[in-house]
Amino acid sequence: MLTSSLVLGEAAHTGINTGDIVFQLVMFIILMLLLKKFAWGPLMGIMDQRAQHVASEIDAAENSRKEAQKLLDEQRNLLKEARNEAQGLIENARKQGDIQREEIIATARSEAERLKESAKLEIEQQKEKAVVAIREQVAHLSVLVASKVIEKELSAQDQDKLINDYIKEAGELR
Repeated sequence: MLTSSLVLGEAAHTGINTGDIVFQLVMFIILMLLLKKFAWGPLMGIMDQRAQHVASEIDAAENSRKEAQKLLDEQRNLLKEARNEAQGLIENARKQGDIQREEIIATARSEAERLKESAKLEIEQQKEKAVVAIREQVAHLSVLVASKVIEKELSAQDQDKLINDYIKEAGELR
């Protein structure tokens, strides 16, 4: 019997102990339930919160990028408009300069023409004065020559009458 109890004892030690397996399985399930309730649930909650936070940060970054792109486009458009406006102002100033230059040239030409006409008129007046002066001198010299020839002195009244007659004659011959 001893051999059979030894054999049975050895068989008990070498065989599968189902009680230990069931106990370990129950403990493992309890441990899994406890882990799920106290560790896995809160950990997954934290992970979900972290995932939501990261997603919201990504969305915010994307919105910020879109907003920055929109502002950049607006700034580019404003800069383009400012350049076009500046170009327009430059072109307008250039046109105004051309107009003013033409006005100044026209004014200078008209002033030069006016001065030319004024000079012509003054020359004509001076010429007339010179002709009158020469006529008077010629008349006076003629009277002197005539008085020398006649050898008589004329009175001032006779001299003026003779000069005027001579001037009339010279004017008619002209």
